[in-house]
Order: sequence, then structure tokens, then C-alpha cells
Amino acid sequence: MASDNRGTADLVDTRAPARLTQKWRALSPLQRRLAVAAAAIDTAAKTAAVIDLARRPADAVRGPKVAWAVALPVVNSAGLLPAAYFLFGRRR
Repeated sequence: MASDNRGTADLVDTRAPARLTQKWRALSPLQRRLAVAAAAIDTAAKTAAVIDLARRPADAVRGPKVAWAVALPVVNSAGLLPAAYFLFGRRR
């Protein structure tokens, strides 16, 4: 008879990290450098947007300041959300 796990082992796919590692290893050194550079630029843009948002009064922000504060660090937008904040989220 089968063990008494009752399918709990099927809840977690332990192969996913290995697949991600293999994909990273499959990248060329140039592709790896570009990926790291893109991540650094995205992080810098998000950090700059969050700092600007924290220093800016609520009446100088278009939309709810709390929504921007939650979305900027959480949403994975490849730099588009910080750009949208700087272009459209701030009142001049």
C-alpha cells in the first residue's frame, strides 16, 4: 500500500529551482551581465521613485500616495512603473 503522505509531496514542485539554475547557466556571460545590469537599473529606478514619493507631499502626487507607495516596490514592471510615476504620478 502507498505511504500515508496523502499527496502532500505533490504540492511542492522541487524541480523549479533546478530549471531556473539551468536556464541561468545556459546564458552567455554577456547575457548574464545584461540581466544583472537591467536588474540594477530597475532597482535604482524604484528606489529613486520611492524616495521621491516619500519626500513629496500628498497634494503633489496624482492618485493615492499609498497606492504608489505599495505598487512601486512590489510590482515587477521592468522599470515601467517608476517611469510612469516620474512622468505622470507627480504634479509639477
